[in-house]
Amino acid sequence: MEKVCFELENVVVTYLDKELLNIEKLAVHQFDRIGIVGKNGAGKSTLMKLLAGKIQPVSGKLKRHVHFGYFEQMEAPTLIEADPQLLGKLAVPTYSEGLSGGEQTRLKLAQLFTSYEEALLIDEPTTHLDQLGISFLLDELRYYYGALILISHDRAVLDELVTTIWEVDGGKVTIYSGNYNEYAMQKQLEQDQQNQAHEQYLKEKSRLEKAVDEKMKKAEKIAQAGNMSKREANAKPNRMFMTKSKGTSQKAVQRAAKAIEHRIGKLHKAEAVQEERKIVFRQSKALELHNKYPIMADRFTLHAQDKVLLHEVSFQIPLGKKIALKGNNGSGKSTLLKHIANNGEGITISPKAKIGYFHQMSYQFAGEETVLQFLKNRSEYDESLLRSVLHSMQFAGTDLQKKITTLSGGEAIRLQLCQLFLGNYNILLLDEPTNFLDIQALEALEQFIAAYEGTIIFVTHDKNFIDNVADIQFTVHNKKIL
Repeated sequence: MEKVCFELENVVVTYLDKELLNIEKLAVHQFDRIGIVGKNGAGKSTLMKLLAGKIQPVSGKLKRHVHFGYFEQMEAPTLIEADPQLLGKLAVPTYSEGLSGGEQTRLKLAQLFTSYEEALLIDEPTTHLDQLGISFLLDELRYYYGALILISHDRAVLDELVTTIWEVDGGKVTIYSGNYNEYAMQKQLEQDQQNQAHEQYLKEKSRLEKAVDEKMKKAEKIAQAGNMSKREANAKPNRMFMTKSKGTSQKAVQRAAKAIEHRIGKLHKAEAVQEERKIVFRQSKALELHNKYPIMADRFTLHAQDKVLLHEVSFQIPLGKKIALKGNNGSGKSTLLKHIANNGEGITISPKAKIGYFHQMSYQFAGEETVLQFLKNRSEYDESLLRSVLHSMQFAGTDLQKKITTLSGGEAIRLQLCQLFLGNYNILLLDEPTNFLDIQALEALEQFIAAYEGTIIFVTHDKNFIDNVADIQFTVHNKKIL
């Protein structure tokens, strides 16, 4: 029998007055490979911190039976020694000061894999990693001999590495067998079954309501017939018998109608799955571009300080296409997008181009606007579409009334993406927009890109995202664009 690594029983975790997790029973066994999924703020990282002992439950039992390694999403690398061979393999600089986000992630991975642990708790390891870094991670974990618990927004990584999904929602954890793709199929099946149950409920409710209506009409006819009997009473014998008979029949029919109404009240009410409003970003005539290639370069060379990133490259960006710009960290992708955004020398851009630019930084907003007001003041779309777009990016209910100055980093990034797609732009440059989005927000961003009529150039290392939305893929390699 497989060894138990972690046990949770009747565990409750709260923050201020809010209950974050309420877990009746949960266990991790020796060779489990678990992916934790859920919306932003659902409690994924809280559950991981709980397993790691970084936070304590307010009640319940939590037992750890193994030594484990822990990769924390937002934590800077510690002074722990790492295997020099792994550091070389991951191209981590020998200095530790001023490391980029990608270099910090690779250093933390080298530290994690330097010694063997019986269990690994890994929270969002692919943030800032390029394809080489992701390949290293997959190689290390594919045949890892121990319990693996992983949070990742990279669906390809989850598909490759996990065999069980824990879905965190409303403080509860639901267990699904299979990788992320199989989980998504099960969720779709659940939604289809829920919709079928809703249709069946409406059909049965309608049938019973019709039966009640017919019974009530029958009772009314009996009452009308009874009134006629009274008028004819002087001419007919057995008057009392007939009146009682009609009254008894009417009451019986009314009782039957009430019984059916009672059955309607007892029906199990199945709600329909809430469908998102289809989002379409219609561009005004004033924003229409007619250049077949609104962005072009001919024998263009790009420098960053004293380093040549691109040497005499030529490219054309086709109108209305979604273009993925791929390449290893440091190859020049972000620098190229910034150069285009700034209408830099050597790039030919259509005079009618209106460029919206999302770049890798923490967005901070100023002013007293609410989330909804912020978009209304910067978009010509109607409010119902603004609300649909915000809802897709997980702004719902009271979130719309939040002051923009109080938003978290993740919320600010999601709002900035909403603003770009709803703004008066016809070309969007998106530099690593997927880095801090959970899977639901990623899927919403895919829908945004599919619904957008303009031209988009984006940088990401998320393979699934590229496969789902890119019309064309450009790769920066050896100072060339392929």
